[in-house]
Amino acid sequence: TDGLTSLDRYKGRCYDIEPVAGEESQFIAYVAYPLDLFEEGSVTNMFTSIVGNVFGFKALRALRLEDLRIPPAYTKTFQGPPHGIQVERDKLNKYGRPLLGCTIKPKLGLSAKNYGRAVYECLRGGLDFTKDDENVNSQPFMR
Repeated sequence: TDGLTSLDRYKGRCYDIEPVAGEESQFIAYVAYPLDLFEEGSVTNMFTSIVGNVFGFKALRALRLEDLRIPPAYTKTFQGPPHGIQVERDKLNKYGRPLLGCTIKPKLGLSAKNYGRAVYECLRGGLDFTKDDENVNSQPFMR
């Protein structure tokens, strides 16, 4: 199989489960993910992939992220933002008020033309910016 269908290579793994001391039916699960699931340098993609959708599962009554450990080699790919909010305000010529934006939905399935049309309509309607959904990224195995 190719990289896209190799589930065993890309799935997260729960490598330990411990009961929470003094709590009935509560556990700490230790989960590891292969780094190829995350776009290099994208904190947003990494956090969204790890905790984004799982907290919305109705089957889970309570869930909390206790700790997150990032390998040093992956941490080195985070370059930080290229500039601050003032540069954004200068580019947009918008001052003295919050900037208003949105995420285009659906996040997948739109052609480039229809995605562009959605962005155009949002900006025409008064938004200052749009952004890609966090799940739209460039994973190493997709290049």
